[in-house]
Formats: sequence, C-alpha cells, structure tokens
Amino acid sequence: MDMGYTINRPPRDGHMAFVRSPDKISIELLQDGYLDPQEPWASMENTGIW
Repeated sequence: MDMGYTINRPPRDGHMAFVRSPDKISIELLQDGYLDPQEPWASMENTGIW
C-alpha cells in the first residue's frame, strides 16, 4: 500500500487477494496452500471495484 498499490480484496482467507497497481493493472495473487488469517488483513474491508 505504501508503494501506491490498492488492495481491492485483502487475503482474509490466507489464500487469495486482488490488487491494482499504480498504472491501473489488476492482479490476482494466489498463495500455494493456506495461511492462518492475520491482521490487518483479517478485518480489512474490500475497496474499489474489479
């Protein structure tokens, strides 16, 4: 976030997230396996539209 990326859907489930780069490219990030939910992601709301 500090580098200008928008987190449209944080990785609340420890597996998948959607981000948008400063040049407006949408990226889906997938974790191989699952991680336990952690803050700040567990309580972060979705932002923007994708």
